[in-house]
Amino acid sequence: MRLSQFDFNLPDELIAKYPLKNRDEARLMVVHKDTQEIEHKLFKDIIDYFDEDDLLVFNNSKVFPAILKGYKDKNGSEIEVFLLRELNPEEYLWDALVAPARKIRMGNKLYFDKGLVAEVIDNTTSRGRTIRFLYEGTYQNFKKMLNKLGKMPIPHFINREAEDKDKENYNHPFAKYEGSVVSPTAVLHFTDLLLKKLEIKGVKFTEITLHAGIGNISNIQVEDLSKHRMTSEPLIITEEAANTINEAIKNKKRICAVGTTVLKALETALTTKYIDPYEGWTNKFIFPPYEVKTANALIVNLHLPKTPMIIATAAFGGYRLIMKAYEIAVKEKYRFGTFGDAMLII
Repeated sequence: MRLSQFDFNLPDELIAKYPLKNRDEARLMVVHKDTQEIEHKLFKDIIDYFDEDDLLVFNNSKVFPAILKGYKDKNGSEIEVFLLRELNPEEYLWDALVAPARKIRMGNKLYFDKGLVAEVIDNTTSRGRTIRFLYEGTYQNFKKMLNKLGKMPIPHFINREAEDKDKENYNHPFAKYEGSVVSPTAVLHFTDLLLKKLEIKGVKFTEITLHAGIGNISNIQVEDLSKHRMTSEPLIITEEAANTINEAIKNKKRICAVGTTVLKALETALTTKYIDPYEGWTNKFIFPPYEVKTANALIVNLHLPKTPMIIATAAFGGYRLIMKAYEIAVKEKYRFGTFGDAMLII
């Protein structure tokens, strides 16, 4: 398929800038693949679509405050560093994007608050740099400093500066292991109360870890989707998680991927019929007419046009049905994006 087939008119005012106070009261569009029926609910009504021993699979990756503001050289111009991936903890080595890129070259020193200094040691792309922090304290104290100095990397389409409360708003109840720079947003709608109600009903949970990278919200540069390459992301599926998922497969239960990162993870670890434990990398890009073989339900946010997430959603739900659902969502003024409303496809 072609990228332009996933374009649609989305008014700016429908892109949510903040989450609702009660996250589980976001709107929920329920899309039935078999009957083509579309229902309009609240997210907390999701409990009505799951029964005892059905399984929800969550991504427990945690977004860290990856945006640092500083200066090039001691008295130089203002710069921004977007930390993408830790390359070597022992050497404080990171893969990063920098701005303004034309002014930041190999050998430059970058200065931040609290005396933190980094040196550019390699140019990787037009905006990409490898940087080494010149830090002499413990690794634990270094990470504490990054968490104090950094801002959350909320997506550019939200069109506002990150705020302190985004350190809470941009993460979710299952967030445990730091490593993502893009939030697995489908999980953001779950509250402790809703999770407890699902648990009481007998719905099971399990977790995988996929550290979501910038490729999830970056613009796709090719029209032919078969030529698009996602950036690689670290993925861990434990033996315990794999066994739980496989048990649900054997018993023909509803297996719900909570977000496209989970869908990608499950499809990466699939061997014939079942999931294998997995520890490695994935750059899987799911797009129609890909046939999903693991999950039979999917919870997603309402994503922006031409993004990898809406494309993966269409692969799961069927292109025509999902694009029809998006047309209805715009007409009904659903809230889109990271802090917007949700869709359940069953």
